[in-house]
Amino acid sequence: MTKQRLTGLVAATHTPFHADGSLNLDAVDKQAAHLQKSGVGTVFIGGSTGESSSLALEERLALCERWSEVIKGTPLRLVVHVGANCLQDARALARQAEKVGAAAISALCPSYFKPRSVDMLVACCEEIIRDAREIPFYFYDIPALTGVSLSMPDFLAAAKDRLPRLAGLKFTNPDMMAYQLCLRADGGRWDVPWGIDEHMLGALALGAQGAVGSGFNFAAPVYNRLIAAFERGDLAAAREEQFRGVRLIQLFVSYGYMGAAKAAMKMLGVDVGPARLPNNSLSPEQTAKLRGELEVMGFFDWVK
Repeated sequence: MTKQRLTGLVAATHTPFHADGSLNLDAVDKQAAHLQKSGVGTVFIGGSTGESSSLALEERLALCERWSEVIKGTPLRLVVHVGANCLQDARALARQAEKVGAAAISALCPSYFKPRSVDMLVACCEEIIRDAREIPFYFYDIPALTGVSLSMPDFLAAAKDRLPRLAGLKFTNPDMMAYQLCLRADGGRWDVPWGIDEHMLGALALGAQGAVGSGFNFAAPVYNRLIAAFERGDLAAAREEQFRGVRLIQLFVSYGYMGAAKAAMKMLGVDVGPARLPNNSLSPEQTAKLRGELEVMGFFDWVK
């Protein structure tokens, strides 16, 4: 197993749908081309932004197959989210991801029947990766959506001898104390890409080397400038770029984040279709209003 860290921007991609809500795999080509042009090096498919909990297993398998085909011969790396409430489904997705040559897999924990201890969480991860013998694995910690809030430093301590393919964590958790403990655990052994766009500058200051985010679909230039400003020590410029990201998220949330983000993608020439219920999609009137607010904000200049 080769563990190559997830550095830079990792775009948590949208799952594209036709207007009738069916899977639109033809759109993946445009998504990949757009992300490459925007300076994104890795895609994270089928996660929260990818509405994985609203996809059938067959759709998730088809999505992975399509992405693996599209990125062949390109610099893009593929990370596949395989987590599911049904661990048998997660195992099937992990097997496929390894078969198609993905760079890594990631999984959030079951969230209907929830693991109540770190030991049980590790057991769930053992089941997920049982058939995936070589591919690096990242646990995906996102307590705001799963309702599972267990200690990630304790998870790393318990998992290191039980999950031989564990590479680290996708840390979508605002607990920056725990984040520091994870970054420094076992002498810095673990790769811990940050997962909250609006806190990215803070995570960089603490030592983050990579980030997985929804905002990198439509605003990657903003976040690449943020990283560049931070690396050259220009904190004023870095703060300005971070606040642009915050303003975008605040605006999209006011409409319903998923629907607004997908509408913004269409404005950028990458039509990923509507959101699936229970996420909302924007009406034509809402879309027109959103475009006007984005123009006033300067968004289309920010992402040139």
